Amino acid sequence: MASLQIYAGATALDKIQQKGFRQELFKVLVGASGGPKWFVLVGLDRYLFGEFFKDRTSELFTVGSSVGAWRMCCLAMKDPVKGIERLAHLYSYERYSANPTVREVTDSARLMLAKVLGPDGVEEIANNTTFRTHVVATRSKGICSSNLKWLNAFRFCASAILNIVSRRSLSIFFERTLFSNLHIKSPWANLEDISSSVASLNKNNLVDIMVASGSIPFLLEGVKDISGAKKGYFWDGGIIDYHFDWHFHSGSDLVLYPHFSAQIIPGWFDKLLKWRKVKEEYLDNVVLLTPSAEFIASLPGAKIPDRKDFQRYSYDKRVYVWQGVIEKSAELAEEMKALVTQGKGIDSIKPISLRDR
Repeated sequence: MASLQIYAGATALDKIQQKGFRQELFKVLVGASGGPKWFVLVGLDRYLFGEFFKDRTSELFTVGSSVGAWRMCCLAMKDPVKGIERLAHLYSYERYSANPTVREVTDSARLMLAKVLGPDGVEEIANNTTFRTHVVATRSKGICSSNLKWLNAFRFCASAILNIVSRRSLSIFFERTLFSNLHIKSPWANLEDISSSVASLNKNNLVDIMVASGSIPFLLEGVKDISGAKKGYFWDGGIIDYHFDWHFHSGSDLVLYPHFSAQIIPGWFDKLLKWRKVKEEYLDNVVLLTPSAEFIASLPGAKIPDRKDFQRYSYDKRVYVWQGVIEKSAELAEEMKALVTQGKGIDSIKPISLRDR
């Protein structure tokens, strides 16, 4: 495989080599934060949602934060391919004024998600008993639970400093909220690594949950007092769970993780902490799908899109580049399909190792 690079934990690699790459081997699907970085995975999502998991009848537990949560919500819609295509189109064509306010960006995001969901998407996701959707948002705690800019600045500065010592210190200011249509029956209802709670995901709060999970502080407004959850302001799920440091599944089934990078960063504040890595034992049953370095070099701009593209390019140039990335992402899907249907590339799957990353 030239475009798609696959890494697998020891248990996952052994099972795939024995049984092939089959959808029934997987119990969990993960979607990370990353904003426009996701565009490199659009083709892969289109294949996974429209073909690989198309005839799924047993439960698949999905979890995501920020844009990863939006992707997982699309999967739980009646027509997941149209959902993911609407998300890719609307997100890539987002346009703001010359100096957008936080309110403008927030209103734009809420309108975009409403269009992605359409008239029936909310109920389809909330009532889906096959694709069990989990959305992560971050609730601010205590006196710092506010939309005031100076309080947010204090909270985030203090959190970043304390996080250098320990990720557990995030619990001082934040609480992970896991919204699920399984509520307390969720397999992740008892997370203890960081202050956490679980709340119901339903048709009355789903839009607020999706907005909250992508509410980047200082760029979007936090969502206040989501129905069915604890009181407070809710922010981007990636603050705590940027790429996730979770034991996703303790059974014999596997975890599928389409990701824009071979690097897995636990939380948003860990980006610059090269020593902060996810627990490698959590990856034993994980299969990580990533674009290869050669594929990334071939992209328009020779890089994966990111939020700085809003400042880097004019509107027309940015749309041109992002659409080029989305179109080229189909190459990942082609190689994935060849792996699934013909076994091509199974021998090139690499063991997951975080030691050199």
